[in-house]
Amino acid sequence: MSDYLNFDSPDDELRDDEYPDEPVEDDETDTVPCPQCGEEVYEDSVRCPACGHYMVDSGHSLSGRPLWWLVLGFAGVLAAVLAVAALHCG
Repeated sequence: MSDYLNFDSPDDELRDDEYPDEPVEDDETDTVPCPQCGEEVYEDSVRCPACGHYMVDSGHSLSGRPLWWLVLGFAGVLAAVLAVAALHCG
């Protein structure tokens, strides 16, 4: 018990191998090219610092979908409604 009471002993020095530093996180952050000017921009940026272009995705659910996809979806919904109506009235 006496070892714990003597805090000023020369053997009581902290060693780096006993308490290693926290691991350093990657300093590299993910970047993407700006669609307007091509400058590298942080992935979570709202605007490009070079040209001011907004980096937010439009988020429109039909963007990039062909017209036939929309027509096919509408026809499927219409067929389901007509099938339910036929079962209900039949």
